[in-house]
Amino acid sequence: MRGTTYKIFKYTLSDLLRSRWILGYALLFAAVSGGILYLGDQPTQAVVSVLNLVILVVPLVSLVLGLMYHYANRDFALLVLTQPVHRASVFRGQYLGLSLALALAYLVGAGVPFLLYAIGNPVDWAQVGLVLLAGTLVSLVFTALALYIGVAHDERVRALGLAIGIWFSLTMIYDSLLLLFIILAEAYPIDPWVIGLSMVNPVDLARVMVLLKLDTAALMGYTGAVFNKFLGSNLGLLLALLALLLWILVPAWRAQRVFSRRDF
Repeated sequence: MRGTTYKIFKYTLSDLLRSRWILGYALLFAAVSGGILYLGDQPTQAVVSVLNLVILVVPLVSLVLGLMYHYANRDFALLVLTQPVHRASVFRGQYLGLSLALALAYLVGAGVPFLLYAIGNPVDWAQVGLVLLAGTLVSLVFTALALYIGVAHDERVRALGLAIGIWFSLTMIYDSLLLLFIILAEAYPIDPWVIGLSMVNPVDLARVMVLLKLDTAALMGYTGAVFNKFLGSNLGLLLALLALLLWILVPAWRAQRVFSRRDF
């Protein structure tokens, strides 16, 4: 990691780790995961419940906190840019610090209850590790999207509205449209199309990635069933993982290009 990138990354990470929002985010997952494990005493059920939070809460928090931090520290970024530094280095430092802070908050909040539960109870660490990986990747994806939205729009309200619209579309509307497509085209061989359509939604990719390794076929839905049928659990898991990595790289790259070329 180059000097400027590392300095910005270190400052951003240390600043965010002291934030009450990040602490509250971690405590939310700790409370939910610990409560489910204590009341239900079923690790697999807890994994599925944490997955539901990953699908709904992690994208929203990553988008909102990412935008809030971007606009709150825009003056600092402009001050840094008055120095002889590369813009790309400044952006990479901010993105790495912001995404790592959100990912760490999720990992600590969701992972510590499972560690404590495992002291006296059996835990399937493959399942737990997969849901932790899924939440981490979703954090990185939506942090990149948040910064892309932020650097492309000066108006905070407009950017926040766009972010909420993206979250609502990917977590709420997408499944309804996919179900409508399946119903309307049920007479045709649409299974390959369903796999392709799943690639455009990182939230659905994270859900499928985890459910492919859980013994919960009833929760897979049509998308998960198609992945399992045509690709198998291992190949489907690998494809979903690669698609999520692409979802991280493309928005981050686009955001960096906009940041580097923009006339502040």
